[in-house]
Amino acid sequence: MAREQLEVLTALDAAKTQWYHFTAIVIAGMGFFTDAYDLFCISLVTKLLGRIYYYREGADAPGSLPPNVAAAVNGVAFCGTLSGQLFFGWLGDRMGRKRVYGMTLMCMVLCSIASGLSFGSTPGSVMATLCFFRFWLGFGIGGDYPLSATIMSEYANKKTRGAFIAAVFAMQGFGILTGGVVTLIVSAAFRAAFPTPAYQDGALASTPPQADFVWRFILMFGAVPALMTYYWRMKMPETARYTALVAKNAKQAAADMSKVLQVEIGAEEEDPKANDGGAGAADDRNSFGLFSGEFLRRHGLHLLGTATCWFLLDIAFYSQNLFQKDIFTAINWIPKAKTMSALEEVHRIARAQTLIALCGTVPGYWFTVALIDRIGRFWIQLGGFFFMAVFMLGLAFPYHHWTTPGNHIGFVVLYALTFFFANFGPNSTTFIVPAEIFPARLRSTCHGISAAAGKLGAIVGSFGFLYLAQNKDPAKVDHGYKAGIGVRNSLFILAACNFLGMGFTFCAPESNGISLEELSGENDDGEAAAPAHARTVPV
Repeated sequence: MAREQLEVLTALDAAKTQWYHFTAIVIAGMGFFTDAYDLFCISLVTKLLGRIYYYREGADAPGSLPPNVAAAVNGVAFCGTLSGQLFFGWLGDRMGRKRVYGMTLMCMVLCSIASGLSFGSTPGSVMATLCFFRFWLGFGIGGDYPLSATIMSEYANKKTRGAFIAAVFAMQGFGILTGGVVTLIVSAAFRAAFPTPAYQDGALASTPPQADFVWRFILMFGAVPALMTYYWRMKMPETARYTALVAKNAKQAAADMSKVLQVEIGAEEEDPKANDGGAGAADDRNSFGLFSGEFLRRHGLHLLGTATCWFLLDIAFYSQNLFQKDIFTAINWIPKAKTMSALEEVHRIARAQTLIALCGTVPGYWFTVALIDRIGRFWIQLGGFFFMAVFMLGLAFPYHHWTTPGNHIGFVVLYALTFFFANFGPNSTTFIVPAEIFPARLRSTCHGISAAAGKLGAIVGSFGFLYLAQNKDPAKVDHGYKAGIGVRNSLFILAACNFLGMGFTFCAPESNGISLEELSGENDDGEAAAPAHARTVPV
């Protein structure tokens, strides 16, 4: 590695925590705030969409989305996210982090607004429009995953790198919480302005025409935080690690970092070998591609571990998060739909999600921020998977007990704890580790692959749970669905996914306190040389 590159990277690793680090956390974190808001707010309004567009005259229960429509509305954004993670992850390594970063944000802004619009007025045209724009919304969200993680890891010093990346990801908790709060405010305002009876007291009157504006406003609000951070995102310089290691311009990297970080980086004359396109011996050893045997030898097991753990985690995490409204209904924490008006149902679903986010989701993220650079990634991820499995089994085995009147609070407490240990666990670490252990020229791509595997798990979880969690009694299933295996048996499957995640946690190295270049092997001898004090057993 050229001397100028070493100076820049050493200065970054040793830089004290300062104001720009926190600015970068906010700028990158607001993208994740928007991501979470946009992905999860749809679960708050799907019941309302069913009432508005699929009303069945004379039916005993309010209208609901047909199974294929519900699956499309809930899952299409994940399909877009998966595509965006792969595409923008690759593009971030080809064009640079900064240039691609603005593209993803504008895609999110435009598609958030467009999601609340309709071409036509029939149920089919409204749902088709919604699904089309939510796919492209997901495409932009997908790009935010590898780029935000990579940018933060490459800005950070090695001592607090885990906390910085975790803090970016922790904004997801506030996005979920804000989705619930916005829905509470909007639904409460419309309930006060347009009082309506419960469905059983007036089927048609229980859903006022003005309810059609409720879901549109909630979805379109997601553009606000993204738009607010666009200017500052465009002002961020390219990361020094990309400029020095991929673009091979150590002098520019030093100049960029000197502008934003209070560190003195020597801007010496560059070694010609640093800009010869990788002709040096060390560059030759470190110029392998993603599909090469050398990558497979060095990082193949790592990529398998990060991708599989994220896949298994998201099966459990997203199936619970997207369909918690159905779980709360199953345990009678939310009343039967026919006993409420459309706006009251939205309000109650939002209140339940907000409570879970406030008590379990948000605290879990910030426990990770506080402890990840002390405990390390390995133990947080392993412990998170373990406790998620334990609490899911605690919900599943005595499930009939939890569904009887008077025992619902215990169910909600255990349910919240599964979210706590997801976020103080693999939901955070699966985002952090892929941003640390791969070479700079492949870092964004490998993170995108790992994240895409996670979204594949989210698709499996959201589509699968939609059908699996249906009651085993055909007489008690939702309209349009076939009998499933029930919530209890679904929880057993999710617990098994968590136990598998514990096993695959052992496939990647502990990255706590180790330089990115040491982890990836981008040092003088071309091999990862972890310091003697660092824990190197697989994570």
